[in-house]
Amino acid sequence: MDADEKRRRAEDKRAGVFADELAKLRRRRAALEAKETRLLAEAYALTLEQRSRVGSASSRERDMPLRSMALELGMAVRVNDRSMQTQMHDAHELVHGFPQTMAALSEGRVSRAHAQVIQDAGRVIDDPVDRASFERIVLVEAERQTVPRTKKYAIQRAAVLDPRPIQERHDTAIRERRVWVTDLDDTLSALTIVGGNVYIHGAYHRLTGQGTTVKDVDRARRRAYAAGQGTAQKTGGTGGGDGGGNGTGNSTGTGTGTGTGGGDGGPSLGEGSEPWFDDRTLDEIRCDLALDMLLAGSPVIDPTDGRAGGLGAIRAEVQITIPITTLTGVTNSGAELNGVTPVDPDTARRMAGTAKIWERVMTDPVTGVVTAVDRYQLHPSQTRFLNARDVTCRTPGCRRPAKLCHIDHSKDFALGGPSCNDNLCNECARHHTLKHATNWHVEQLPGGVLKFTSPGGKIYDSHPPSRVAFVPTDDSEYAVAPF
Repeated sequence: MDADEKRRRAEDKRAGVFADELAKLRRRRAALEAKETRLLAEAYALTLEQRSRVGSASSRERDMPLRSMALELGMAVRVNDRSMQTQMHDAHELVHGFPQTMAALSEGRVSRAHAQVIQDAGRVIDDPVDRASFERIVLVEAERQTVPRTKKYAIQRAAVLDPRPIQERHDTAIRERRVWVTDLDDTLSALTIVGGNVYIHGAYHRLTGQGTTVKDVDRARRRAYAAGQGTAQKTGGTGGGDGGGNGTGNSTGTGTGTGTGGGDGGPSLGEGSEPWFDDRTLDEIRCDLALDMLLAGSPVIDPTDGRAGGLGAIRAEVQITIPITTLTGVTNSGAELNGVTPVDPDTARRMAGTAKIWERVMTDPVTGVVTAVDRYQLHPSQTRFLNARDVTCRTPGCRRPAKLCHIDHSKDFALGGPSCNDNLCNECARHHTLKHATNWHVEQLPGGVLKFTSPGGKIYDSHPPSRVAFVPTDDSEYAVAPF
């Protein structure tokens, strides 16, 4: 056996060792995730006990124990409380509704992802015997297949055991239709629409048809341009044709007319001019068409016909924060949409050019803390100050834009709390009501820092986001917008 063969066999053996070690680690991870699942299930069960003791018939008040627990656990592990609430519910359902799957997870035979797809597919099966049979069959597949293949198989098996007719299943599922935004990298965002498959496929087909038409028109324009170029070169036309255009330069069209040079001339494009061609892909065109219709169109069914303008009069509104250096072209960074996701400088400047009202935010040049807000149009308010300082809901983990939040007194107004900036902050409706309905306490510290104290005695700090620093000035005159 030569040296190369020995090295190859040694490397193959190491690969086997790596595979064994990875499998062991994955089994340990599954066991730990099973422990976490049981912990979350216990926490959820406790909130059910607390809920049963709430005397009010209000669903909001009865939900407060679960919301408070989700916020407590979410802050501890830096997870949004809504996501934590979902995790708690799923954990309780998995532990009590899918015992065989939970046992397989504890033993490391399946991953948490495998368990989730089994749970998602099997929750439609209400009969305990049928669900146990479903678990037993699908687990055999899960222990030897990937998560996507397990998901497909689980859905197929659940459909066989689901006693509901297709219409009833559709009527239940259609109530889950919704729209949400996901911010991506490099100033992109995704708008996801979940709805009935007939409508979603119909909308996609319409966008595709419109996009294909745009591409067809562009191809025809290119062919006409190429044919005109070929005709002009073949006939030697050099002047502007008086039959199709009156510009000067080489004739590039196909119309007839008497040129000043040899041959016939067509429509003139002017000296050195080139036609505009659409270089967008079909996907890009589909995206542009969808956004154009959403932002500028009106719905066919409008329940507000009696009101002036109706739904078509409602216009999209966004809040963009632009550093003055980016606005004037000195730098190309720092612009943000709703204080959450970055915006490319060209788009920010274009939108700034159409803004009717400007706000100037002064920050401490060292700390970046907002110190004052004024407007180029006279109308100062604390709301603008707090929106500029907080940007989003101040509860840790919440990203709801400040302009959609409530202005909340850290120390209750009814208890003597003043309505001044160092006692006010932005809280979304969910967290505002949670604070007043449970034993969560908020104290405002210097610099806009909030100290949250949970019912369990844990303390979590919320710092206002860092802002681009502007040097304060004493100029009380309202300047002209810097563009």
